[in-house]
Amino acid sequence: EGARFLLEHRKRLDKAHRETGVAPEYIVAIIGVETFYGRITGKHRVLDALATLAFDYPPRQDFFRSELAHFMQLTREEDVDPLTALGSYAGAMGAGQFMPSSYRAYAVDGSNDSRRNLFADWDDVIASVANYFKKHGWVADGPVLSDAVLQPDAPIVADPGNLKLNETIAGLKSKGVDFDNAKQPETTPVLLIPAEQENGPSYRVGFKNFEVITRYNRSVRYAMAVHDLATTIAERADRAGGATLDKVAAR
Repeated sequence: EGARFLLEHRKRLDKAHRETGVAPEYIVAIIGVETFYGRITGKHRVLDALATLAFDYPPRQDFFRSELAHFMQLTREEDVDPLTALGSYAGAMGAGQFMPSSYRAYAVDGSNDSRRNLFADWDDVIASVANYFKKHGWVADGPVLSDAVLQPDAPIVADPGNLKLNETIAGLKSKGVDFDNAKQPETTPVLLIPAEQENGPSYRVGFKNFEVITRYNRSVRYAMAVHDLATTIAERADRAGGATLDKVAAR
């Protein structure tokens, strides 16, 4: 389905790639992970969701009160009906599931119609996801992840809660971590990631673009899922070549 989406929206994705440097398959993977390519965008009234969390969920009430205020401003700026706009149980909206503050800060008008519509305009959705990545530091044509092998008794621990580029290529290799450095300088910042498999421990090394994906959702597992989906989508679409979209879906 992701390959179908990529081929259907190839022109939009290529335009976003030219303007931001973000690879099309990662834009598609985000939309796939978040809403199954725009099919499941949420059935809760955004106003109700945000108001409930803002006033009846003390652990994060400050955050959601801020988001509620952003939503009210957004409804004026983008002519969104506050009584009918639907989203997730947390107030995220559209195919890319932008929270109101992210909508206001990172959404762009990809269709040049003087409106940023993340509910129904694919030009705006695709351009906005790409812009979100660009604004958080996406490196055009840069690596995302490399599989890694730890030597026995390597003096390092992979912390599943760490999202910071707290090592360098040279530093990890000196600690007994073997991986493909993707032709990057040895001073390149990276992080070691635990990637458990059914048959035991596994590891990966993330680069700047991996850290950028975690800005969308603060989880290394989320970011790995996006990366793995993106690479599979790209491979499937490349194999399809000039095939019809129905044949792509069947492969």
